[in-house]
Amino acid sequence: MTTRLRVVVDQLVAPVPGAIGRYTRDLTRALIDSAPANCEVAGIVSSSPPTQYEYIERELPGLADLYRTSLARRELAAAWQMGLTTSPGGGIIHSPSLFAPLRKHDHESGNQVVVTVHDTLAFSHPGSLSTAESSWRRAMLKRARKHADAIVVSTHALAARLADQHDFGDRIRVVSTAARSGLRVPGDAAERVAELGLPRDYLVTIGTLEPHRGVTDVLSALGRPGMPELPLIVLGPREWGELALGTVAEESGVRSDLVRSFDALSDADLAIVIGGAAAFIAPTHEEGDPATLIEALTLGTPVIHSDAPEYVETTAGAALSIPVGVAGEGYVNRLAAAISTVVTDDSVSDRLSIAGHDRSRAFSWRDSAERVWQLHADL
Repeated sequence: MTTRLRVVVDQLVAPVPGAIGRYTRDLTRALIDSAPANCEVAGIVSSSPPTQYEYIERELPGLADLYRTSLARRELAAAWQMGLTTSPGGGIIHSPSLFAPLRKHDHESGNQVVVTVHDTLAFSHPGSLSTAESSWRRAMLKRARKHADAIVVSTHALAARLADQHDFGDRIRVVSTAARSGLRVPGDAAERVAELGLPRDYLVTIGTLEPHRGVTDVLSALGRPGMPELPLIVLGPREWGELALGTVAEESGVRSDLVRSFDALSDADLAIVIGGAAAFIAPTHEEGDPATLIEALTLGTPVIHSDAPEYVETTAGAALSIPVGVAGEGYVNRLAAAISTVVTDDSVSDRLSIAGHDRSRAFSWRDSAERVWQLHADL
């Protein structure tokens, strides 16, 4: 008898697949490749155009089946939020997000539903999300508390934070994430560098201009007297609300022509941008995404990050961890000192590059997939 793991792959064809779309793709591929004997992986997707079904099947070779629900994504999200019975049926269901049919189910018949939580922004920083998205996430977390057999998170730090919000008992399981599968410097890197207009030496940071994301702190640090005048590339949007990156840079003492942003890069171009940087700075005060650090570590780029717990857990001493403290001048000064050290001291830069690349080997999609298979076997 063949055991079928049914993965909700809908995020691959969402209007904005984003980080969860990449996570869904890479984890599902690894689940297919690492399936134990007499096990297979099928997909679940909302009602979509045929071209999107074809796209999923191309992205996930080896998928045993693709179940199409009768409702489109928005209607299905609303139905599942209310616990309505529109569903792909029972069996073993794994969702790489909170998008899942969470309702009372028969455990004795072997039915399981496992969901994944990537952050707690709906509680910690609801303003980072649309009102509808924040409300939906909170509602689905409540349903997960009642009906999910397990909740997957990527770090123990996130597990602790999630446990503070809801009593999940012993159902929270930590399964690490990994660098996106396409993060490789291409053979035509020199041509791509020219097309992207990358300078010889530069820094990379990530985030929006929301205060807790820390990009404004990086700009303030670079504007300090005596700081090396290096261009800064921001992986994120140029604007947030009424704030514009160029204006914030000028107000921080950094020439606006030294600051650029890339909000959407191909995997290959992202590898070029991060891999060529003098340092990768992850400054968020909290709610850090470990995948971004793993990608920088994988490419051997020296990493400077805040002491957000998930960052500290991920790098395990292979990067410079900067205490945020009470965010303000103290954090900015500490960032400035760390950046200056990394870009002016080759021995520090080389040590971080080697240590970071070694640390990156602790994360792989194969390992993550095997842990997911084991989780469902344990259930």
